[in-house]
Amino acid sequence: MNISSLIKLYLGRGLLAVAWAAAFASAHAELDAVAIALLVGYPLIDAVSSLIDLRSNPDRSERRVTQFNGVLSTLAAVAVGVAGFGGAAAVLHVFGAWAVVSGAAQVLVGLRRRGPELGQQWPMLIAGGLSFLVGIFYNFQALDGNPALDVLSVYATGGGVFFLAQAALLAWRARRAQPRAVQR
Repeated sequence: MNISSLIKLYLGRGLLAVAWAAAFASAHAELDAVAIALLVGYPLIDAVSSLIDLRSNPDRSERRVTQFNGVLSTLAAVAVGVAGFGGAAAVLHVFGAWAVVSGAAQVLVGLRRRGPELGQQWPMLIAGGLSFLVGIFYNFQALDGNPALDVLSVYATGGGVFFLAQAALLAWRARRAQPRAVQR
């Protein structure tokens, strides 16, 4: 994948996550059709991002992990849609399980992309690790007598910020790597 495509992918993914978080924060008071549609939409954003990544990146070593994450996110969208009818605890369990597995996959992709061309990937590594840990927390929170879905907006905002940070770092690195025009 060329650096420009990866910057656009991370930028788009980050902006969509932040927009989703804002929409979900205002729509989740009732676990109604709108909230469930938004819940389904978030993993689908990840699935589509994985598909775009795969199409732009035919020969990279992280391809299998990206394929796995795309399938996982698609299954998570279906599962969270079904869980939405079971209440907040069921949603947190599904979202938590997805966050654990997709966070681990994100760490693997970040580790494989740490070469000189694609940067150190620290924001992606941190985001993946946090996703893993937060997913565990969500499953414990789901066992609480009164689980709340507010945390999902925070999760999406944090993930979006890390994607935006990675896009900015890659853009800065690409700009620094460009040969400087010789001034007369």
